[in-house]
Amino acid sequence: MARRPESPALFDLPTGPDLSIERRVLRRLKAKVPVCGVDEAGRGPLAGPVVVAAVVLDPRRVPEGLDDSKKLTPAERERLFAEICAHHHTALAFASVERIDALNIRGATLWAMARAVRGLPECPAHALVDGLDVPPGLPCPGEAVVKGDATSLSIAAASIVAKVTRDRLMIRLAASCPGYGFEEHKGYGTEAHRAAILTLGPSAHHRRSFDPVKSLLAGVTPPAEAVLV
Repeated sequence: MARRPESPALFDLPTGPDLSIERRVLRRLKAKVPVCGVDEAGRGPLAGPVVVAAVVLDPRRVPEGLDDSKKLTPAERERLFAEICAHHHTALAFASVERIDALNIRGATLWAMARAVRGLPECPAHALVDGLDVPPGLPCPGEAVVKGDATSLSIAAASIVAKVTRDRLMIRLAASCPGYGFEEHKGYGTEAHRAAILTLGPSAHHRRSFDPVKSLLAGVTPPAEAVLV
């Protein structure tokens, strides 16, 4: 009787992002021109911009330990950020709080994604975009990759560049806008941050279309879920 193949052991399963998607795209295109990864930081916070990074990795110099930014310590992200910026093509785009409030968070993020890809020094053959949507206005074909920062090294690199850039920006904003704790929570809706908004009122860096800011400006009591974590 033929023996059934054994199920793969847990340690045989993929444990992090690789270049499989990038290689598949290049085989399909029969091209040697670059593929870029695109990711954002800051969709969820109550304050500050959305930051998008586009990165073209040199496959010969992939930094050791490159992974989804959420799985890394701040020190690891800083090290990888320096390596990526030093040896690989990167571009950044920022969607301001005004743009977020005007377009909504999805529209502002997609706008910044297209802008970041257009900012690369060489137009890529294809863009791998983290998430569910291919941004309109890309200068090249694009592909949405769900949980792309956990599967594609190019997207993982973009996630690190976006995250480190935005964290540094929020620390700078904290110095000019004290009392909200931007240096700690980076604009996310922690209990302390929401309490500061209720006490101090919204700053110029808060998103007017997000609660509790939206409700406060309308002169109504914010919903309970907007006040408490």
